[in-house]
Amino acid sequence: MKILINNRKASFDYAISDEMVAGLVLSGSEVKSLKAGQASLKGAYISIRTNPKPEAFLVKAHITPYKYAGNAKNADPEKDRKLLLNKHEINSLIGKEKGTTIIPLEIFVGRKGLVKIKIGIGKGKKKYDKRSSIKKREVERRIKRQED
Repeated sequence: MKILINNRKASFDYAISDEMVAGLVLSGSEVKSLKAGQASLKGAYISIRTNPKPEAFLVKAHITPYKYAGNAKNADPEKDRKLLLNKHEINSLIGKEKGTTIIPLEIFVGRKGLVKIKIGIGKGKKKYDKRSSIKKREVERRIKRQED
């Protein structure tokens, strides 16, 4: 499993409770761009649309068009991309409590070279929670330095 893109801000801004892996519908040039590391999950989230049937989409994820692709000039880098989840998984995401956000955590290459996305259900942290996370991280760094 090779991690292509990681959303480092997600664990700082959200308290992640559940995680899930889903497939991602991409074109060939988007896959090449992801493997080249030309993407960002900053500000991205998962939207569930229930019009005729429930479907999940990755929204506001920026995948830069692959420069050697023929359709690179026409490609929209921030288009909505469909997630491959079954009905039971989507219903479990819909059933979560109010006040939570479904956020992408990382995009990686799974078995057989398929591109997968790890999503998490998170509740936004307050400012004081973020401060305590920074303080805890700094204390751990000091302890590690003293051990070395």
